Amino acid sequence: QVQLVESGGGLVQAGGSLRLSCAASGRTFSAYHAGWFRQTPGKEREFVAAIGWNSFSRNYADSVKGRFTISRDNTKNTLYLQMNSLKSEDTAVYYCAAASRSGRFDDTSMLTYPYWGQGTQVTVSS
Repeated sequence: QVQLVESGGGLVQAGGSLRLSCAASGRTFSAYHAGWFRQTPGKEREFVAAIGWNSFSRNYADSVKGRFTISRDNTKNTLYLQMNSLKSEDTAVYYCAAASRSGRFDDTSMLTYPYWGQGTQVTVSS
């Protein structure tokens, strides 16, 4: 199993940047594909970005394409989300998630990911 802990959230003005990190522990992180999701009160958790175990594949939600970049460093067991040109609608709790690379990877579906962090709040003020 893998345990995930997010950090890097906070308050930022619209147009600013934040970098989220997700530290993985337990089983080696390279055994997992990974993704970021976000959730606002009263709404379902939504897909933000995903990355394959070896970083060869990456996928983004249309709403963040061109502004957010997902990356990972398997030597540091860490997943990242660089968020630029932030908008007020990016305000949410952001979660990192992991899925074993041995299975089929439907990267946009929450059901694909059995492992989740506790979330970190991102607030963008307009």
